[in-house]
Amino acid sequence: MLWMTIVALPMMVAVQLASAFIGRTNREGLVAGIRRQFSDRLAKGLIVMIVIVNVINVGADLAAMGDATALVAGGRSYWYAPVYGLGSLALQVLLSYERYARWLKWMTLGLLAYVLELGFVHIDWRNLLHALVLPHVAFTREYATTAVAVLGTTLSPYLFVWQAALEVEETQAERRNGDTACAPGARREAERRITFDTWTGMIVTNAVSFCIMVIGAAVFFTHGKHDIGSTAQAAEALRPIAGEAAFLVFAFGIVGCGLLAIPAFAGSAAYGCAEAWRFREGLNEPVRRAPAFYAVLAACVIVGIAICFGPVNPIKALYWSAVLNGIAAVPMLVLVMLLSRRRDAAGQPGSGIVSKLFGWLAVALMAASVVMMTVDMLS
Repeated sequence: MLWMTIVALPMMVAVQLASAFIGRTNREGLVAGIRRQFSDRLAKGLIVMIVIVNVINVGADLAAMGDATALVAGGRSYWYAPVYGLGSLALQVLLSYERYARWLKWMTLGLLAYVLELGFVHIDWRNLLHALVLPHVAFTREYATTAVAVLGTTLSPYLFVWQAALEVEETQAERRNGDTACAPGARREAERRITFDTWTGMIVTNAVSFCIMVIGAAVFFTHGKHDIGSTAQAAEALRPIAGEAAFLVFAFGIVGCGLLAIPAFAGSAAYGCAEAWRFREGLNEPVRRAPAFYAVLAACVIVGIAICFGPVNPIKALYWSAVLNGIAAVPMLVLVMLLSRRRDAAGQPGSGIVSKLFGWLAVALMAASVVMMTVDMLS
């Protein structure tokens, strides 16, 4: 599956650029564009699916973060999950968008933990290179389902919604600061910023995904550990193989990634619902002016916390939510690409020939994976 992280990179960039310029040009979110240009019911149906998957992801992430913290600090994992969940919610509610965006950028440093982890484990680089150049593709149900899950974590619908929503927030922040977002100079500067940020973010994301998959194969698969059922089991299995330092770095990486992911899951759900049902939205709005927006935000986190107190298996929950993300991504990708074709819906960098090519390749790859998985399940 390592080859997917490389093949998917230009596709991820193309779709994220399209989403960003849809938000910036129209000054409205992706779901609002779908509702306005296509169908109100379609927009609501898609966002309901995204919200369900996002809530599962919030619960699974909080459970994983609680497990990792309990291993290092002691205590029960469910002691820490509410702290992380409510702390993340408080930051989204109390901070302005500008300060919150800066906090998110610093939180990306937590992703480096998985890169550092490579230094603690033995990796057969020759076999790794062989797997990249000549990947093994198996036409089985397990392989097809895992392919959908891998693509579902990289081409996720919530990322498209989140990207467009953040660009809307950026344009509003520019207007508050006296900048003219539509001026030629300001537009070119925004295009350069979006392109640079998107490429940087997607390269880092795929590099981290690559490292996680390599570490999992090197530590667990080669040592015959195929039944890892929780984050705690994964961390404990890592300790005797790679050492105490690797164990601590792994735990830090789980917490850091969770603190970065939870705001995106809850935030994209809130933005999507606001756009679908037409109520006031925005992290720069006070709670009294956007009560429904913040209610959805809080509900996602609170339900996620509640999931942690049930018999949830974080790893299985993350896996199957990734599969659901992959399924939901197919119609969302098609709609993003159709919106990016409209002159009033996307800027030039997100709607060029190369971007369109890779965007539609993303649709084809995602659809083919879902079809193969469905056929294998039914056969």
